[in-house]
Amino acid sequence: MEKTQLKNWQKMTPVGRLFHTLGIFILKRRMGQLVALFLRTVASLFDKSHNFKSDSRNIILQTFFTGVEIFPPLFAVATLFGTVVIIYLFSLMGKMGFSNNIGTLIVVIIIRELSPIFTAFLIAGRTGSSLTTYIGSMVIDSEVDALATMGINPIRYLVMPSVIGGTIAMIIMNIIFSACAIGAGFLVTKGIVFVTGNLSNLQITWSILSTEIIKALTIPDFVFAIIKPLVFGIIITINACYQALNIKRDIRQVPKATSRSVIMSFLYIVFTDALFLMYFVNDYMQNLSAII
Repeated sequence: MEKTQLKNWQKMTPVGRLFHTLGIFILKRRMGQLVALFLRTVASLFDKSHNFKSDSRNIILQTFFTGVEIFPPLFAVATLFGTVVIIYLFSLMGKMGFSNNIGTLIVVIIIRELSPIFTAFLIAGRTGSSLTTYIGSMVIDSEVDALATMGINPIRYLVMPSVIGGTIAMIIMNIIFSACAIGAGFLVTKGIVFVTGNLSNLQITWSILSTEIIKALTIPDFVFAIIKPLVFGIIITINACYQALNIKRDIRQVPKATSRSVIMSFLYIVFTDALFLMYFVNDYMQNLSAII
């Protein structure tokens, strides 16, 4: 085996040796292994041993588990978050005389930035951790090895439905989060104004709010409303599956892998969002200059 590898190495050109060394270096790092797992997941879609009925069922179950079952806490967080943002913006911007920028700020704060992040954090904390625990337990019990022995591709059976179902749910729940933050947040704000009367000077109507938001929305906002949760969903599910599949054969490693899965997902989400933020930096600077 070593002689064969030595011969192959000697046959390589200097450029080939450079790329070979670089590839080995990347694959030994966590990021390279995550990318490799994602590529294997994509490749598993073309596996000849597929079962369309079983795959569809697993994807639907994962979508239901990720999206529908997380709706109550997501709705609560979105409503509270939207209420705080709407009250502060209408109060502060109205006093400063910048009411025309309220729609832009709501789009930036809720739709463009924090809605995808909050949704991703909720899904990473719940679905990501559950996925790591589930697959990790199968690894400990040698069930993953049993699947391979029976001729079933573990990546296609376990990882692929999780990635597709989790990503679909992430996109849907991100849209729902934004809608709940604005719609339910507005209703709660009106209720607070009516009950307390402390915000009697707060001039807020649904007509004003919706009109300003619609005027502030741009084509990139609609595009990134899909791209951001799509990328976040892939990151969360691939990372969760990676942590689970690399668990050592010790049941005590499962909770460690679960917590590591959540923490790393949070870090990857924040880092990726910072990269997306670079696209809007110029736009944000222009809006800031207009306000100041």
